[in-house]
Amino acid sequence: MLNRRHIRVKVMQTMYAFKGGESDDLSKDQKFLLFSIDNMYNLYLLLVSLLLEVQKRAESDLQKKQKKHLATKEDKDPNRKFVSNQLLQLFKNNLELKDRLEAYKINNWDLDSEYVDVIFKAIVASDLYKEYMQTKVSDFKEDKEFLVDVFKDIIAPNEKLYEYIEDKNLTWLDDLPTVNTTILKILRKAKASSQDHHFTPKLYKDIEDKQYAIDLFRKTLLNRSAINKEIEGKTQNWESDRIANVDYVLLQMAICELKNFPSIPVKVTINEYLEIAKEYSTPKSSIFINGILDKLVKEYEEAGTLNKVGRGLM
Repeated sequence: MLNRRHIRVKVMQTMYAFKGGESDDLSKDQKFLLFSIDNMYNLYLLLVSLLLEVQKRAESDLQKKQKKHLATKEDKDPNRKFVSNQLLQLFKNNLELKDRLEAYKINNWDLDSEYVDVIFKAIVASDLYKEYMQTKVSDFKEDKEFLVDVFKDIIAPNEKLYEYIEDKNLTWLDDLPTVNTTILKILRKAKASSQDHHFTPKLYKDIEDKQYAIDLFRKTLLNRSAINKEIEGKTQNWESDRIANVDYVLLQMAICELKNFPSIPVKVTINEYLEIAKEYSTPKSSIFINGILDKLVKEYEEAGTLNKVGRGLM
């Protein structure tokens, strides 16, 4: 679920908030970094649980209509296509997912049920729903395509849900695109025979990614004085207050990665930090950062200090 770029963003945010020095104990800030990354999984579970709660809300709505004093024929024999959606049923009957929801204490919608109603009503009012409910039966493919479209077109862009997520945890806004992409990928790849673990992805692709996050954070901070001297040597014509703080942090991280992570190609490092700068800093930041890194890489190459291993890493 978590990719290297998002790891870099998390490290950048922690670096930006860091107020200590190289000699300070970094364990507290490292713990904050890992907590921030781990909390991304809570957001994944929160949004998946919203699908489950919407299904429950739909089921409850049908039951209320059946119990009406003057129930119509349609009320008594409702179209259960949505509540019986086969992909939703896979989520509902997933014991591994249920265990995760309990372990992470994901019970937000018990307290904030109005947001479940908002999403449910938005779905029911949509043309997508009306078209889907024209028949009473469907196969897994149709059910899956409907749920993918519901998440992509109704849930993910919902402004009230966005505001709720922002209010609950500000860092979740940075996580949201990655989590939404993960959920859509899981929905699209789901099969009627999918095992429970398909719906409970790992946060890190492997243990190396988690170690990468720790190493990037620690090595950048522990070498910050030397890195800053290199930056200052290439920004002599720039007043320090003209350099955005985010740009400085991104340069520190990029230089650290160039010099201390031999398996990561130079082009990958530069391109990744330029993309992050475009998203998180000023309009001209990527040009500025690219210029500094380009000069430094040429110097490292001439001095033979750019130690990269493997093919195509230069």
